[in-house]
Amino acid sequence: MTHVLVTGANRGLGLEFVRQLLARGERVVATCRQPGRALPLNRLAGEHPGHLVVLPLTLPEPRSIAELARELEALDLRIGLLINNAGATVNGERLGTIALEGLHHAFDANAAGPLLLTQALAQRLEPSARIVNLSSSLGSIAGTRALYTPSYAISKAALNMASKLLSVALADRGAIVVALSPGWVRTDMGGAGAPLGADESVAAMLRVIDGLKPSDNGRFLAQTGAAIDW
Repeated sequence: MTHVLVTGANRGLGLEFVRQLLARGERVVATCRQPGRALPLNRLAGEHPGHLVVLPLTLPEPRSIAELARELEALDLRIGLLINNAGATVNGERLGTIALEGLHHAFDANAAGPLLLTQALAQRLEPSARIVNLSSSLGSIAGTRALYTPSYAISKAALNMASKLLSVALADRGAIVVALSPGWVRTDMGGAGAPLGADESVAAMLRVIDGLKPSDNGRFLAQTGAAIDW
């Protein structure tokens, strides 16, 4: 049975993706670190019986990724759309305070996690599956004008390369892989001053995802569908 898999689904954009996907009748696998504490997800599972499976996943831990792959196989679930949403930022960085720990944390969550998870789930992907890696315009090298959230920006640039590599590796299966920026969104990560609500951003991204064509494979897109310079 074909599902959409959303990582980091217990809050923010991930939770909003799950809400909107369920509202239009999709079957969803939602992952997060501690499903027992993900009360909004568990409420949604009760409201949409048979349409939402909530499973644990801690990225980029190899054992956790392997366990998720085994669980999907045991449940005989196929993935038609993989939304690699889980990520992390590092606050308060400026030149002179950038630390190895922050760089490791951001890279693990934002680049290594999506790459390793997609690799592990490759055999569960439907033909012509879509893999959407949530990136950021801050990961655009061409668009960089200031030293802002460097660990996050560097890790999103790495995610863009991972997306391009996956687009090449999975092309013979008919998969479409894109890096997709949600815009600046009012979430815990984006802050209260952001211009977009999570519902607006997710609705816009779903329009882009629904319209993806084979020629979009390997592209870096904004939530409007416009191309972003690498």
